[in-house]
Amino acid sequence: MENSKLIDEFYSLVQVDDHDGRYSKDIEGGNYFGMPLASIIEAEKRLRSSAGKGMAYFSMEYGLATSCYNKFSSHFPLEAANRLPENAVFSNFRVADYLFDLRSDNIIDLPIYSGGLGVLAGDTVKTMADYKLPAAAIGILWNSGYFRQKFWFKYGQAPEKMHWDPRSYPGLIPLKNKIKVSFKQEDVYLRLWKYYVYSHKHDYVVPLILLDSNVEPNSERARNLTDQLYRSDNVFLKLLQRVILGFGGIGALAEMGYDINTYHLNEGHAVFAFVAKARGLSGKELEQLKSKFVYTCHTPVEAGHDRFSFDDLDRVLKKEDTDIIEKFGKERPGLANLTLLSMNISSATNAVSHNHQKVMHIQFPKYRDQIQYVTNGVHPYTWMSQEIKSLFGLFPKAFPDFDNNPMILSKAATLKSDSAFRSQLWQAHQANKDNLCKFLGKWKLDKDTFTICWARRVAAYKRPSLILHDIGKLMRIAEEVGPLQIILAGKAHPNDNLGFTYINEMLDKVDGLSENYDKLKIIFLENYDISFGKLLTSSVDVWLNNPLPPFEASGTSGMKAILNGVLQMSTVDGWVAEVSDRPIGAFFGYKNSEGSVGNELDLHMNEDSGELYETLSGLVSLYYKTNQPGKPDISSFWIDMMIECICTAAHFNTYRMLDQYKSLIWKIS
Repeated sequence: MENSKLIDEFYSLVQVDDHDGRYSKDIEGGNYFGMPLASIIEAEKRLRSSAGKGMAYFSMEYGLATSCYNKFSSHFPLEAANRLPENAVFSNFRVADYLFDLRSDNIIDLPIYSGGLGVLAGDTVKTMADYKLPAAAIGILWNSGYFRQKFWFKYGQAPEKMHWDPRSYPGLIPLKNKIKVSFKQEDVYLRLWKYYVYSHKHDYVVPLILLDSNVEPNSERARNLTDQLYRSDNVFLKLLQRVILGFGGIGALAEMGYDINTYHLNEGHAVFAFVAKARGLSGKELEQLKSKFVYTCHTPVEAGHDRFSFDDLDRVLKKEDTDIIEKFGKERPGLANLTLLSMNISSATNAVSHNHQKVMHIQFPKYRDQIQYVTNGVHPYTWMSQEIKSLFGLFPKAFPDFDNNPMILSKAATLKSDSAFRSQLWQAHQANKDNLCKFLGKWKLDKDTFTICWARRVAAYKRPSLILHDIGKLMRIAEEVGPLQIILAGKAHPNDNLGFTYINEMLDKVDGLSENYDKLKIIFLENYDISFGKLLTSSVDVWLNNPLPPFEASGTSGMKAILNGVLQMSTVDGWVAEVSDRPIGAFFGYKNSEGSVGNELDLHMNEDSGELYETLSGLVSLYYKTNQPGKPDISSFWIDMMIECICTAAHFNTYRMLDQYKSLIWKIS
């Protein structure tokens, strides 16, 4: 098709609000911000004529890795508001902390996510595009993102409001389309935006529709509803954000003219989509509607199950809506539970690991037969480093179809005795580690020093301070077994006072080690995000994961690490419980009794820190026997474990995950 015809067809399908002509400069010549325009046209037409096979995926947040994967280009220079900001470092090398920041000219990741749930949603949508599914994703355009994290000595984390510019973000376009959501006391108008999530090979897309209340003629209160992700300091704001996702998402799909048959709720945040579709339906029609909804639960932690009083619901919603919620989601008189509502209105419910399924069976025994599990995965082409990808290209007989089939990584097992593969795997890892050391060059990291990382959301059950629990024991390992480099990163939710306490405690302990930097380097990074996540999961020697079992539903950061041959040091929880018999690192710590969830406030810090140090000592010893100094023993069991990590990654990816969703949850071929 000629380029001019492509452009005309695109604009007939997508009503871009381009009053100043900005977007037309990046949508021209058969390209959409540097990507093929034809892929968008194909997907848009298919969604409008999918013969009832279309799918809508609802999520409160999406982490798409837009700074490093399928990165859009633009004729315009990158606006300062959309550049990665300077980030401070808090370490036990205070001179460097004082003199230097971490700087990059790269674009920020589209700031509509907070952490693992959003990154999982982003990886899922990318894989839907790889599979060329007739799918659309629904989310919210968070005008202030999540929050900026600042460290203040002796005060811990200080959250700051984030500012970015949606109108100049490459690939993100506002639409002329607006929809209205009617609440009990006011109508709220939502502008629609689109961001196209391209496949790995750029030959298909999944449109991500984002809802934005920051538009006239909304009241100031209504305009703030889509300002900041996960506001929990105001119950009405928290409730209205969830209602907007559900009601607004259904309205947006109708406005786009998409033919949707399956509605996938990624967490209970989106369950009001069912309420919106249920208006005016009879009992039989409601049962038919339930057959179109499926639900994924992501947490066993009590705070992760949203509850709202019916008094609060009554102030926001119309009676026909609260009647539906009372019918399907009442936990007890006067209280609605969105997890129960989601399970009761869905034809399929899944946990996100086998271990999580066991926990859900204990927590919700009446739903035991309904709750299946699909263990999470990660999108391999996003998270694998270029050095490791290039390594596979050097061994085409073992990995003949890696660009299409990441499950073929299991064939790495056939190369365990291949000295060339073992040597080049170590070299690829060292190249990744060298990149990390250069990035943190002012802090004098050494690529031949054992390096371990803990990086994820700071929450009590994840036990972020466990490795720092007994500094004396940690120092003895560094002095007697070998020097250590420890990297820490993570945000605590602004209203999580316990999370704040952990960060403050950790910073205090790090600050007290300023005289020991030659043996023990500890670096705490501000503003852990996707770009940091990709760098760290590909370049450290060991990935540390020490949640209190069984409160980690799945966890995916370790899956990103094993893709790059990075060893695991973990408690047996989440996805790790499925591989604890495989030599991919070392496992330690408390295990909950079979058939019991236990107490998420009883953190077992003393006993588990002791096991952590014993396990760490063993890994450090093996590392230095393997790498003396800079001269690796390629016959070492350490490299056997690196290869086993890559073999394991053949299963823990979103291709296997979507195969299971298709057969078990969506019931499509």
